[in-house]
Amino acid sequence: MSFALIALGSNQGQPLKQLAQAQRHIARRIGRIVKASSVYQTAAWGLEDQPDFLNQVLLVETPYPPLFVLKTALEIERQMGRRRIHKWGPRIIDLDLILFDQVKLDHPNLTLPHPHMAERAFVLIPASEVAPNWRHPLTQKSLRELLKHCPDSLSVRKLAL
Repeated sequence: MSFALIALGSNQGQPLKQLAQAQRHIARRIGRIVKASSVYQTAAWGLEDQPDFLNQVLLVETPYPPLFVLKTALEIERQMGRRRIHKWGPRIIDLDLILFDQVKLDHPNLTLPHPHMAERAFVLIPASEVAPNWRHPLTQKSLRELLKHCPDSLSVRKLAL
């Protein structure tokens, strides 16, 4: 078995319900959810003129290899209505494979660890909540350490659910 960190995000439709629906799909098709972070309301990153996102990170135990996890995550996005129109644009659901064990992968469809994770507070805050001591395979810094040095200053606020 392997462990993966999967980041979830949504800012269209009913984001909270979509995060829950995505979790159910992930549990059914990718693996057991060991821990789910709190849900965070975050300012849009990249293309900022859009509604805030709800974001969350899941720690998932999976028997599958990284490329299968990616393929399945993309299928879940499509089944939930995701249409890729604008890079960093609004979306019903976004599923990103952030880390997979200590795998380093540079494949045309997948780079691990996620190449921008250390620059994004909306990923590092919930990731640090579920796996604070997980070490980045390239820098060997823990997620908690990466968060301390994250340059992202966009708003990330934990929702009280």
